[in-house]
Amino acid sequence: MTAICHCSMCRRANAAPAVAWAMFQEQQVNFTGAHPKLYASSEQAQRGFCETCGTPISFSAAYIPGLIDLTIGSMDQPDTITPQFHYWHSKHLAWAEFADTLPRHPEFPPLAEA
Repeated sequence: MTAICHCSMCRRANAAPAVAWAMFQEQQVNFTGAHPKLYASSEQAQRGFCETCGTPISFSAAYIPGLIDLTIGSMDQPDTITPQFHYWHSKHLAWAEFADTLPRHPEFPPLAEA
């Protein structure tokens, strides 16, 4: 699943109006070199970032067990991964409207649609 998140937590954690994510099964992800430093952003979620430069890299949470989101912008070839929809669009910033035709979910999308 690939998507653009508009929730306030992602916006603040990434200092951006929205964040593009690609979701994978945890066993599909293998970091080379140093693993991301983890920060507990809430009781049920943690965010990973580069300890050297601070780049936001990952998100995992209790409500999506076994899955990990990776920031598309932190990848070596971000143009090869296209978001499929927007979520938490009910929280989007009015001045940051994307000019695309992707579906928009007011909150987290049903996982069956992924």
